[in-house]
Amino acid sequence: RSNFSTKSKSELKRLQQKETILRYQFINGILKEAYKVDLQAAKGFRATLDKILTHKVYGYLIFFVILLTIFQAIYDWSSYPMDFIDEQFAAGSEWIKDTLPPGVFTDLLAEGILAGIGGIVIFIPQIAFLFLFIALLEESGYMSRVVFLMDRVMRPFGLSGKSVVPLISGTACAIPAVMATRNIENWKERLITILVTPFTTCSARLPVYLIIIALVIPEGRFIGLSYQALTLMLLYALGFMAAIFSAMILHKVLKIKSRTFFVIEMPNYKLPLLKNVAITVIEKTKSFVYGAGKIILAISIVLWFLGSNGITDRFAEADTLVQKRISEEGYTPYNKAAMQQKIEAYKATLDSLPMISTAQIQDSLTARQKVLEERAVKQEIASYKLENSYIGNIGKAIEPIVRPLGYDWKIGIAVLTSFAAREVFVGTLATIYSVGNDEEETIKNRMAAEVNSETDQPLFNLASGISLLLFYAFAMQCMSTLAIVQRETNSWKWPLAQLVFMSVFAYLVALLAYQILK
Repeated sequence: RSNFSTKSKSELKRLQQKETILRYQFINGILKEAYKVDLQAAKGFRATLDKILTHKVYGYLIFFVILLTIFQAIYDWSSYPMDFIDEQFAAGSEWIKDTLPPGVFTDLLAEGILAGIGGIVIFIPQIAFLFLFIALLEESGYMSRVVFLMDRVMRPFGLSGKSVVPLISGTACAIPAVMATRNIENWKERLITILVTPFTTCSARLPVYLIIIALVIPEGRFIGLSYQALTLMLLYALGFMAAIFSAMILHKVLKIKSRTFFVIEMPNYKLPLLKNVAITVIEKTKSFVYGAGKIILAISIVLWFLGSNGITDRFAEADTLVQKRISEEGYTPYNKAAMQQKIEAYKATLDSLPMISTAQIQDSLTARQKVLEERAVKQEIASYKLENSYIGNIGKAIEPIVRPLGYDWKIGIAVLTSFAAREVFVGTLATIYSVGNDEEETIKNRMAAEVNSETDQPLFNLASGISLLLFYAFAMQCMSTLAIVQRETNSWKWPLAQLVFMSVFAYLVALLAYQILK
């Protein structure tokens, strides 16, 4: 005991590894003498399936097809419940405004709390489907084959097959993924895996990807696969490739000498137990929603306060100034187009009705036009107040930094607040764009209607959309990830270096993409 007490941690680790090697050498010696190969079992179903799934060519193709199927399903199967949730939250916000007496509490409930929560609830279907497929792969025993298969790919980059588990787990959340690196015995491989895992696309990034892809990637199909699903898969692949190449650089840069061993148990194939899969999906989805919900709720309330108050005369006199501008210049292009579209749709409905005179149609159209104009005035006043509120001033202060990327001050605020948690990006925009919503509008419609003040083109176009997607693909996920990296490495040096590198790299890639595509 006294001898071990004087040993350093590194020396004890080395002795432990040496003991492990000797133990397996002893076991292998016994197996050579006593083990008999069952030729019938070696040609059985499991052996045949293993040969296919771990094949140096077919194995990767099968894995690629499985991933492609997952992302296609995430888009196709979840679109209907997502649209329903989005419409219900928009209608709920309007119902609160119409039912409760006007005041601070009503505005807080409709534009702060409900809008923020809706920004995360809408993505429950897609997140649940993602966890469902991951659970099915794990329960079936296929995930262990993926680990074995990917060891061949990982080894040249300074990683091992065991690094695949944290990297794939990172598609759910980086925090448990970083903690999962404890199973990697080699310290250098473990450190590299910790540092590159945040590049993988976590489920918190998924809401950002989904809403931006829906805005800027056109609908259409290539060999039966939608462009939007292909874009989503490319983003996942891009994050994985960034992790791999970063690992290669770190493997060359980090001068840490250590030996590595790869041992993995291949479980039997089995049909996934639906009960286990259901429990996994429910628990992980609940964890995601509740964990994010606390942050989103707090930030939504703060954002609502900052967006509902201001100190300048422009904020205090917004009603008068906007009314004057409308009388001189007319409504904004968005409101003009929206009113025209709604009037035409309303007229088409009236024309289809039997037993209605031309005079009655005209009276109905006049009344409808008046209602739409009143809503447009309220919306433009609210937008003007937002621009001159506390949050508007903060956003404009950081706008020079994000403008070269194709973003305005509103996106800048969303990017800033999303460092608390990536999914807060959508909740922030939902809170900011909730002003003036009626029952026919959703957050997606409001974002699609935003115009770049410099180019008079849609703010969310292909150039700015790709820039934003690439920024989120490479930027550090959230402050919680930083905290867990610090705890696992027992140093602030690694998480701070990680934050600086990922932030600068994300900014430069997003800048380059926007300047090329604009």
